[in-house]
Amino acid sequence: MRQNLKQAHTNKTLLAIAAAVLLLSACAVGPDYVRPATVAPAAFKEMKDWKTATPQDQELHGKWWEIYQDPQLNALVEQVNISNQNLAQAEAQFRQAKALVDSARSSYFPTVSANVSATRSGGRNSSSLSSGGSVSTTDALGLSASWEPDLWGRIGRTVEANQASAQASAADLQVARLSAQSTLAQNYLQLRVLDLQQTLLDDTVAAYQKSLQLTQNQYAVGVVARSDVIQAQTQLKGAQAQALDNGVSRSQLEHAIALLTGQAASTFSLAPAPLVAVLPAIPVGVPSTLLERRPDVSAAERLAAAANAQIGVAKAAYFPNLTLSASGGFQSNSFSNWLTVPNRIWSLGPALAATLFDGGARRAQSDQAIAAYDASVAVYKQAVLTSFQEVEDNLAALRILEQEAAVQAETVQFAHHALELIMNQYKAGTVNYTSVVTAQATAFNADLSALNIQNRRFAASVLLIKALGGGWNQAELPDNAMLNDRGAAKDSKPAAK
Repeated sequence: MRQNLKQAHTNKTLLAIAAAVLLLSACAVGPDYVRPATVAPAAFKEMKDWKTATPQDQELHGKWWEIYQDPQLNALVEQVNISNQNLAQAEAQFRQAKALVDSARSSYFPTVSANVSATRSGGRNSSSLSSGGSVSTTDALGLSASWEPDLWGRIGRTVEANQASAQASAADLQVARLSAQSTLAQNYLQLRVLDLQQTLLDDTVAAYQKSLQLTQNQYAVGVVARSDVIQAQTQLKGAQAQALDNGVSRSQLEHAIALLTGQAASTFSLAPAPLVAVLPAIPVGVPSTLLERRPDVSAAERLAAAANAQIGVAKAAYFPNLTLSASGGFQSNSFSNWLTVPNRIWSLGPALAATLFDGGARRAQSDQAIAAYDASVAVYKQAVLTSFQEVEDNLAALRILEQEAAVQAETVQFAHHALELIMNQYKAGTVNYTSVVTAQATAFNADLSALNIQNRRFAASVLLIKALGGGWNQAELPDNAMLNDRGAAKDSKPAAK
């Protein structure tokens, strides 16, 4: 009877503890996260002279590189998404961050362990001197469990921090993907402009060879001086050297493309081809949406959320920890009677532990967490400002380069017309060969400048797309439900864009 009363009292105590645990588990110390406030301008300054896209799209969508309408570029970017090793590294880091979420969540649950042991011991005592000693065997089978309820939200804040860090890692993966895609697009488009430049150089060499032949013919009949022939030869050799040097830049771009697509530079090649890509009209949208379209901005914001949760983890260290433990099993000196009721053992009880003095360690940890959060907020705000700057920079570049291209096209037209007139005058003997050399150099430099502007316009368009986030949106980040799903660990890669 007394044992039953004692058991009932124990049960009531455990129920009271459980009720208190459930009540206190709703508490979570530390500040709840609020996204740091930023001020977005109403419109981009450079948009006042910007030509909007047709059809009227508000945002980039999907495979942004396809707006250049170059099939080979499309195929190369798809290869980046599959084989780029920097992306493979970033994807592995995301899976690592997700595993840390699972590790933190495991603290919500009790730890259960089992043990089986057989101990044989012996020794001498006064009652066993005649027999030379005593030997005994102890067999034990036990099961134990312990659980630390999350009274002050330490575990919850740790899970919250790891979830935000995993989301930041997912955004970092998209940053790496967009960087690789945009770098490849720039390299490929520049390579195709170099192919145009090589054609220009080859045509220039051919034209200079004709000029040299003309000068040699005129020198042979005594019309011009030997110096004209030497000038023509010098000009030709200079153009030939320039044509050869163009191959250095092209080869290096080809090797860079091989690296981006995860291939060995020794086995990768791109044959020269005409430039078929078109300069697209890019939908820009409004600055306020940029904060949700830039993966680097989202990564910085998620890291601020993680740092905020770490403040709660540091604050929870001020409060005591409650551990509930239980164990049970069988222990006997006789193997045949081992697993019987008389040999049953058990224990059950709570333990409350608190740090009374730590020399200011907890306060220092709390101050450190607050300072880390303040730093992450500054990083986030800086990322926002940088995103606005990059969009404005490339909008301005595209607007100004478009005007420059129109002026340069007229320059090319006038330079070639002047060259034609001077060549006719030289053949007629009314001007010297120095005038021809000057006119040819002017026409060549005008053509070269036009190609350089074209390359810069393509580069600025790619950089603008990158600055706009490449069609990505913050809604694509994995949510907490996905991060908490252990079964989705292998399928939790953020979708490629």
